[in-house]
Amino acid sequence: MKMAVGSDSVRHLTEEICAYLEKEKNVELLRFGALAGEEADYVDAARAVAEAVASGQCEQGLIFCWTGTGVTIIANKVPSVRAALCVDPFSASIARLANNANVLVLGIRLTSEHLAREIVDTWLATGPSTEARRIAFHRKTDELDAFYRRTCP
Repeated sequence: MKMAVGSDSVRHLTEEICAYLEKEKNVELLRFGALAGEEADYVDAARAVAEAVASGQCEQGLIFCWTGTGVTIIANKVPSVRAALCVDPFSASIARLANNANVLVLGIRLTSEHLAREIVDTWLATGPSTEARRIAFHRKTDELDAFYRRTCP
C-alpha cells in the first residue's frame, strides 16, 4: 500500500510512526511538508496529502498536526477526501468502517507513541463496511461531495 504522509513539523512521534509504517507494516510512504524536508505550514501539508489521496497517487493518507483539528478541516475541503481525527483505536475503526475515511489524522500533542501504533494498526486492519445501511451512508456522502463539486466554483 502507498500512503501519503505529511506534517508541518518533525517530531518524535512523526519519525517513529513513519518508521513503524515502513519497517513493520511495509507501507510505502510519500512524504509531504516537513516530513519531506520542505518548509510548510499545516495548510500546505494537509492539502498535499489530501490531493495525493484524491488523485489516486496514494490509497490512503496520514496527517500529523499539533491538535489535528486544522489539518482535518483543510483535508476535508478536497473533494473525495474523508479525513478523520482519531484519538483511539475505536475512533479509527469507526472512521474506516462507518465513514469510509481515507485520511487518518493524529494529534501530536494528544497521542503517545504506543497509542498512535494502536490507532494505526486498527486503521490498517479495518476497511469500509459491507453492511447495506453503511454502504448507503457512504453513497450519500459521495453524492453530497459530487453535488458541491458541481455547484460551487
